[in-house]
Amino acid sequence: MGRGEKIVSEEEASAMKEWDLIVDRKPGKGSWNMAVDEFLFESVQKTAAKTVLRFYSWRRPTVSIGYSQEIAEAVDVAFCRENGIDIVRRLTGGKLVLHHQEVTYSLSSSDNALFPSTVAGSYRRISEALMIGLERMGLVPALADATPEDYRHGRFPCFSHPARDEVTVDGRKIVGSAQKRIGSCFLQHGSIPLEVNEKLLASVSSDKESCEGLRMTSLSRAIGENVKFDGAVKMFIDGISEYFTIQWNERYLTAAERQVIRKVQRERYSHPDWTFRGSSEASPLPQ
Repeated sequence: MGRGEKIVSEEEASAMKEWDLIVDRKPGKGSWNMAVDEFLFESVQKTAAKTVLRFYSWRRPTVSIGYSQEIAEAVDVAFCRENGIDIVRRLTGGKLVLHHQEVTYSLSSSDNALFPSTVAGSYRRISEALMIGLERMGLVPALADATPEDYRHGRFPCFSHPARDEVTVDGRKIVGSAQKRIGSCFLQHGSIPLEVNEKLLASVSSDKESCEGLRMTSLSRAIGENVKFDGAVKMFIDGISEYFTIQWNERYLTAAERQVIRKVQRERYSHPDWTFRGSSEASPLPQ
C-alpha cells in the first residue's frame, strides 16, 4: 500500500505539534457541513498556532459554488430542484463542485510557523501532504502545472481541469480545493471523489458543454477497486501526520458547539439570501 508507517522516538513524539482531528462518519446535510467548517475557521482565529483537520461526507448529492460565483451562470437550478439536489454557497472561492460519494476534508489553521502566509504557499503544502495519503494507497500523484487560462476565466466546474498545485493522478484531477484567508488564519476544504458521476455533474452544471472531456478521476477508478470512506480517511490521516510531523487530538463537536453551528447553518447556509444572493432563482430548494 505504498509507504510504511513512520516510527518516531519518544523525544520526537514529545516535540510534535498537536492538531485537533474530527472525523464525521455520519453524512451531513450540505448547509451543516459548510456551517461546521466556518465555525472551525472562526475557532482557530481565537487561538495562536491552532490547527483543526476534519473529514466528512454528504447526506445526498449537493452542489457547492464559490463565494463569488453567480449561481445562474454556474448551476442548473431547475434540474437541482426537480431532482432533490441541494445547493450551498461556500465561504471559500473557486468553482462549482458536485459532492457525492466522496471524502471531503477541511483544514483550519492559525499556525503561521507551519504554513506560509500566502494562499499559494499553504495550498501547496496541503497538496503535498495529501499526496502522501495517495501514495499509501499505491498511487503516483503529481502536482499540476499552470492553470489553463480558459479554465481560470470560464464557467467550467472545478473538476473539469487541474489548476496549479492541485493533485493529479495520470494527468487527471483527483483533489479539488478552495481556500479562505483572513490575515495569518485560513480555511481550506476540498473534495476527493470516491466515485465519478460525469453525467450528474453535467446535469447540475449550467454550461453542459464545459463538462465535455473532463480531466478528473476518483480513488476507486484510479486504484481499480472499490474504495470506502473510512479506509481512504485513514490513509490521508497517516499521510498528513507524516508530512507535518504532528500527533492527533481526536475529538467530537460538543453540544454547545453544535448549538452555535446550528445557528450559523440556519442564518447563513440554509438561507436563500446567502445561497442565491439576489438571483431571480432565489426561492428555497426542497428540504
